[in-house]
Formats: sequence, C-alpha cells, structure tokens
Amino acid sequence: MSDERRADPLIDRYVAGGPLLAYAVSSLSHEHALAKPGPGDWSIAELVTHLVDSDLVLADRMKRVIAENEPTLLAFDENAWIERLDAQAMPIEEAVNLFTANRHWMARILRRCSQADFARAGIHSERGRLTLAELLSVAVNHLDHHLYFLYAKRANLGTAVPPRYTAQ
Repeated sequence: MSDERRADPLIDRYVAGGPLLAYAVSSLSHEHALAKPGPGDWSIAELVTHLVDSDLVLADRMKRVIAENEPTLLAFDENAWIERLDAQAMPIEEAVNLFTANRHWMARILRRCSQADFARAGIHSERGRLTLAELLSVAVNHLDHHLYFLYAKRANLGTAVPPRYTAQ
C-alpha cells in the first residue's frame, strides 16, 4: 500500500454514490418508499436495502482482495436477502447513511492502494477471477444500474426528481 493518497476518477465516482443515493430518495413519504410501482418487483425501500447490502458485500470482497492472496469471494442470493432479512421494514435513512459511511471508509482504503493492488484478484464462486479494479467498477456501475430503476419507480409514483448518476 502506498503512503500517498491517489487521485482516481473511479474512486471519486464511488464515493459520490452516497450523496447521489440520498438525493434519489429525498422527500419520499413512507407510503411511497413501501409501494411497488415497477419497474421490477421491489419497493424503493427494498431496492435501497439491496444497495446497502450489496455495497457492504462488495466492500468486504475488496478488502479481502487487498489483504489476502486470491481469496474466495462468495456469491449471495439477493432475492433471499430481500425476503428473509425483511428489507421492506428497514429504514431508508439509516440504509443511506450506512451506504454513505461505508463508501467514505472504503475510499480512504482505496486511495492508499498502489497500481499493483488494483491488479490483485480474488476468485468469485460464480464469476471466477475478479480484480480489485473490476470490483470497484462493479460497485460504481451497480449503483447507477439501480438508480435508473429507482428514478423510474419515483416517476411512476408521481414523485419524480431529475435523475443524477455517478458519471455526471
């Protein structure tokens, strides 16, 4: 790991995800957060819970790749997590705060990594070999992918806000 703090546009996009998620769910009523207007089967509350769960899993995978030699990175069943962990009951504000704090914490770690660290890899139980750089890219793109659905759900509820993504 480097003693220098690295400037990297992808890490900047990663850390910007917290405020983007907070914006995307701003001013939603509890009823709107629990509604299931489509697209997709999840409510906005479930979608946000999925985002924080996935982000915590991705952070764990990134830490393992940085710290361990070719660790095993386990897949998880996102639908089972939504159903069995009662995602619908989780407070959106707490989920967004955890998502934001996790990304800030991980950005500190990532900015201290060397180029060689970004080439380190783990072995995913379904997807095979994944480097730290690929895992970071997955995290950034995963948020943007789900923000698209979140904004569409808001529009279908009549609570649209102008969309913002990490690429902007």
